[in-house]
Amino acid sequence: MKALKSLRLHIGLFGRTNVGKSSFLNKITSQAISIVSDIAGTTTDVVEKSMELLPIGPVTFLDTAGLDDVSELGSQRIEKTHKILNRCDIAVLITDKFELTPVENEIINEFKSLNIPYLIIVNKQDDNLSAKSDFMVTSTVTDNKIVDKFKAELIKLLPDEFINSPKIVGNLVDTKSTVILVIPIDKEAPKGRIILPQVQTLRDLLDSNCISIVVKESELQDALDGLKNPPALVVTDSQAFKKVSEIVPDSIPLTSFSILFARLKGNLDEFIKGANTIEKLKDGSKILFLESCTHHAIDDDIARVKIPRLLKQKTGKELVCEYYTGHDFPDVSGYDLIIHCGACMTNRKEVLSRILIATEKHVPITNYGIVISYCLGILPRATKIFS
Repeated sequence: MKALKSLRLHIGLFGRTNVGKSSFLNKITSQAISIVSDIAGTTTDVVEKSMELLPIGPVTFLDTAGLDDVSELGSQRIEKTHKILNRCDIAVLITDKFELTPVENEIINEFKSLNIPYLIIVNKQDDNLSAKSDFMVTSTVTDNKIVDKFKAELIKLLPDEFINSPKIVGNLVDTKSTVILVIPIDKEAPKGRIILPQVQTLRDLLDSNCISIVVKESELQDALDGLKNPPALVVTDSQAFKKVSEIVPDSIPLTSFSILFARLKGNLDEFIKGANTIEKLKDGSKILFLESCTHHAIDDDIARVKIPRLLKQKTGKELVCEYYTGHDFPDVSGYDLIIHCGACMTNRKEVLSRILIATEKHVPITNYGIVISYCLGILPRATKIFS
């Protein structure tokens, strides 16, 4: 099975127009992914290419427009290029000279401010491929070792979490422990399938040699009654939190898939901190819901119906809810709270970048599952297992 995009290493390619970014990508992938031309500004929108880059594993390259694009649409292209940084695990700056230009130094400063590991590649230096030890010097035309060189440099920059993939739930319970997964089959459950966070959690438990029991909330009590010993943990879909919390005794740890992914993809402490600001909301407070993937809202949609209803019940306030879908991050100034989705289709770097931007703007941020458990009064219980 192909690796999910959210689990791939995202590598952004940056540089001035016509320095060879697209030629470099085509060389690495051995495919004509990006259009190559002597005309500056050939790459307009971001070009994505996912592949297996052995021995590193699944990666997604993000080929961006030139940093110095002066065409009619240049400013819009450059804006998209800078936004892509929020999705990058590693950045690659490609240039054709050893003395960097102001726009190249500017993008390097952005790499540093966002804590993105980066590599500088000097292309078209055919006469001296060993010069300047702190740069990777190569030629997309004559260097037959370009792929091996790039892999070697990339391995040096790999984030720890990519080398040692973090556990979703397996590090919270002992080997051979029994864990019950409560998966409602409702309007939001895809026909014939279960949603991605549930699949990934189940696989993580199997990899951790745990005993997994999967039930709907209506069969949860029967599952508990049938066990000789209590389970080590119950994980539920957030939308069934209230009913499940009433069934599961306080002595049994309980959390949700969304909270597990808040820890996996983001910063759990920061999300909890954000949820604790809900009590400060007033009439007219603006809430921004961030959704990573596009989907058709259903009648009882979690972001558009269920969470706003819970927030009103909890606060008694008339709140203004707005929604933003996709990878780009809007201007969050003026919002009183950001509520992020579970981020199952987004890589961790993008979520961490969003948290960083939100904290810099002094806007609290949290996620769906944490908000639901907070509004139901069970957040301390739902997060106790992590402490």
